[in-house]
Amino acid sequence: MAQIIKETNSWGNLNNGLESKLFEPIKIGAWNLRSRIAMAPLTRSFADDPTGVVGEDIVEYYRKRAADGVGLIISEGTVISPRGKGNPGVPGLYSDEQIMGWKKVTDAVHKEGGTMIAQIWHVGRLSHHELAGNLPPQAPSAIPAEGLVSRFRKPFDVPEEMTIEDINEVIDQYAQAARNAIAAGFDGVEIHGAHGYLIDQFNSDISNHRTDEYGGDLAQRLTFMKEVTKAVIDAIGTERTMIRFSAFKGDIPNYMWDDPEMAIRTFVEAFKEAGATMIHPSTMQFDRVLADGKTMHQLVRKYWDGVIIGVGTLNPEMANQAIEEGIIDVAAFGRPLISNPDFIHRIKNGEALEEYDAKKHLNTLI
Repeated sequence: MAQIIKETNSWGNLNNGLESKLFEPIKIGAWNLRSRIAMAPLTRSFADDPTGVVGEDIVEYYRKRAADGVGLIISEGTVISPRGKGNPGVPGLYSDEQIMGWKKVTDAVHKEGGTMIAQIWHVGRLSHHELAGNLPPQAPSAIPAEGLVSRFRKPFDVPEEMTIEDINEVIDQYAQAARNAIAAGFDGVEIHGAHGYLIDQFNSDISNHRTDEYGGDLAQRLTFMKEVTKAVIDAIGTERTMIRFSAFKGDIPNYMWDDPEMAIRTFVEAFKEAGATMIHPSTMQFDRVLADGKTMHQLVRKYWDGVIIGVGTLNPEMANQAIEEGIIDVAAFGRPLISNPDFIHRIKNGEALEEYDAKKHLNTLI
């Protein structure tokens, strides 16, 4: 077995006597990945705002990461409908023009030998009518989020409680976005079921006060998530479908489940029932202990034998150790890949990484 480095605060040099599993190829689902390194979904807001179409700068942005050897690129959140939009400048996957724009990106990624999936997204109540086609945001219940819309700086609107007809329509929109992703050349999709957005709003007792089949205890509140997942799997296959979930919520950053282990077990049972085989548990701090001395990903692995993508302020040593221990299969990195298009080259060769600086890197594509 390779030497395991337990240090967690250094980016270090993985080439000094360490045969890192990060650089190994792996097959997950339908995807033959060149490495176990994934690019986490990173909202950049550089699409054309009125149309949600990505341009040549986005093509080059993703091409560089593929050329560097990233195994799996997960796109920035890409909305499934005009009403699913919650930030200016985010891309979509519901129009022919958007599909054609993304086709240029996926062609460039594939020419570099990369694999890319689209993160399909509906923000639900975390929006404002000026962003959502001059309609009220949609949500499981008419309960507004507290705070301001990210990158828009206006208070969240009071959402419109979704009817059963609305729910069925949005489930269809997720499935159509998945089909559109395949038409755009993506290798699959990740369903964004985390961070306080629409699916997570159904999952949470804070935002979901329904008394029908979409409300109730946690297992019952996961009904919408299961139906979305089943619809996407029916559209493009479980081998091309991943789902992201979390306790973290953008509008309630300190939120945590009352009983984390029971919550995670309930989620895992729901994923199995929906037919999912690949999941992406999201946490802000990968090594944070949640229950019984275990981290989120350790708790997930206790109940799940499918594919797990790990994420959350990972560094290469932490990621390699988690892969060695069988906790995760692929490690996703976020901000370091914004500031370092040659991230893999640098960590392979022990070169210093450029530290992410929001003021410097967030508003530019490199």
